[in-house]
Amino acid sequence: QVQLVESGGGFVQAGGSLRLSCAASGSTFSSYRMGWFRQAPGKERAFVAGISWSGGRTYYADSVKGRFTISRDNAKNTVYLQMNSLKPEDTAVYYCAADIRPGTYYSTRGYAYWGQGTQVTVSS
Repeated sequence: QVQLVESGGGFVQAGGSLRLSCAASGSTFSSYRMGWFRQAPGKERAFVAGISWSGGRTYYADSVKGRFTISRDNAKNTVYLQMNSLKPEDTAVYYCAADIRPGTYYSTRGYAYWGQGTQVTVSS
């Protein structure tokens, strides 16, 4: 089992940047594939980015490709989401997710563990 705690959210103007962090408990973090999702008011939780256990493979939603970068530091039990060129439509609560089993990166069904979320607000 793993516990996830997100941080780094906040308020930023369009065109700005934020870096989200997700700190994981447990000694087997390097065995987990990780993902970032977001949920805007009135919308379903949507995939943003995913990363394999080693960091060798990354996956992105089309809406964030070229602007967001997911990375991980297994020595620090932390996964990051660097968000650049932010747009008002990126406003949402951002969630970190993890699973040790093989599965899809793109769906919420692919992850057993979730953080509590961190709010990102982008003003125009």
